Amino acid sequence: MILSLLRPTKFVCCGTEAHEFMVLCRPTITEMDSYRVFMLMWALFNTLCVGVLLASDMDCPLGDVESLVNNFGDPYGSVFDQYGIAEVGSDVGAQVSQEILEVANLPENVEWLKSMRRRIHEHPELAYEEYETSKLIRDELDGMNITYRYPLAKTGVLASIGTGNPPFVALRADMDALPIQEAVEWEHKSKIPGKMHACGHDAHVTMLVGAANILQQRRHLLQGTVVLIFQPAEEKGAGAKKMIQEGALENIEAIFAMHVSSYYPTAVIGSKPGPLLAGCGFFRAVITGKGGHAAIPQHSIDPVLAGSASVVSLQHLVSREANPLDSQVVSVAAFNGGGALNVIPDSVTIGGTFRAFSNDSFYKLRQRIEEVILGQAAVHRCTAVVDFFEKEDQFYPPTINDKSMNDHVRRVAADIVGPDNFKVVPPMMGAEDFSFYTEVIPAAFFYIGTRNETIGSIHSGHSPYFMIDENVLPIGAAMHAAIAERYLNEHKPKTKQFN
Repeated sequence: MILSLLRPTKFVCCGTEAHEFMVLCRPTITEMDSYRVFMLMWALFNTLCVGVLLASDMDCPLGDVESLVNNFGDPYGSVFDQYGIAEVGSDVGAQVSQEILEVANLPENVEWLKSMRRRIHEHPELAYEEYETSKLIRDELDGMNITYRYPLAKTGVLASIGTGNPPFVALRADMDALPIQEAVEWEHKSKIPGKMHACGHDAHVTMLVGAANILQQRRHLLQGTVVLIFQPAEEKGAGAKKMIQEGALENIEAIFAMHVSSYYPTAVIGSKPGPLLAGCGFFRAVITGKGGHAAIPQHSIDPVLAGSASVVSLQHLVSREANPLDSQVVSVAAFNGGGALNVIPDSVTIGGTFRAFSNDSFYKLRQRIEEVILGQAAVHRCTAVVDFFEKEDQFYPPTINDKSMNDHVRRVAADIVGPDNFKVVPPMMGAEDFSFYTEVIPAAFFYIGTRNETIGSIHSGHSPYFMIDENVLPIGAAMHAAIAERYLNEHKPKTKQFN
């Protein structure tokens, strides 16, 4: 019908009549042509109306024209709220999570994850020394054709998967080990004397590399960009802070991390909104007096007495100055003085840690610890110098989970391990340098259980007997991947919206 509107036209080139061509250039319009155009438009209009009516009668999504346009080309069938944020139904999220879990649990993937974790466990490296661990990560990423930046903060790796466009969501794993001699006798015991992965960071790296593998396979489904942060020096040296300083959070709008825990059965997920881990600081004070013979103390200025008074007074900071509902801790863990039993030393050194769940309480404790030690030293005619190791980045702020990010973790966990295996956990006085990320962008930190009495996975982190149930590895990889993919799908920018 459309071709019938094109009229044959003759034209002459160089005085010679050419062949007839079908052209649209200035055709001659007749009454019959106009009639044909009208009939064509009328037929198309009626066809569209019948299609929409049939779709509505069949209770088909095609009957919703807005959904039809918004969902075109979107494998997740997302619609958008008034703020332009994609809304993904719980059934779609559950399907995504189950697809990811199936991939993670493939026998070849499980064996690959176990092998990787054991290689890392055998070669533990301390803070800012994670060169071999970093190389292993980069080798695996190279094998997946995943691009990355290296180095950040000496040994850190920053990888990305997806469109390269917003939104950007980050997943983080720490890489460093501890200066502990492993006491667990097994085939893959640490081969480095005096060093051990006694806090599960070998598992953290493994699970994030496992997630990278899953996400790379599903990159065509990602509605944005996933950034993978492999971070050095969590245990000592504030590696997170240095990663941030070197651009690890550039363009990132949310970040997630997990930590293995022997307090919960294998694969149980635990977290809570708000304060989860305390802010942490350390102090060391040198109190100086005047040494002398212990039989004639009147000729001395006793720093032992000044130090002892300081220890007792420090305990009053929590019991008498802090709100009982605002949990805080001050613990003196070291007291070192002279060596002879009949000599008053010239000086003593005391040191310890302090914790709080809010920055206000934390910095108030820091102020009062210094005031108490200096004051008690003065009362006893001594002098004192207090060091809080601030130049060494030994202050870790509280880890505070954003409510909406924590809710996202809870929803994903319910689909990965079942709603009964997500637990709201109490806050702990332990500290994590993930807290530096939580100060910058919305974040969520959660635990994944590894407790299994049958294999001896019962000891807490930083124990020479610490070990994990490796069955947690594919679950952790799936949690990471599902959290990231679903976050992108639920926060992708609006493309079209009807008024």
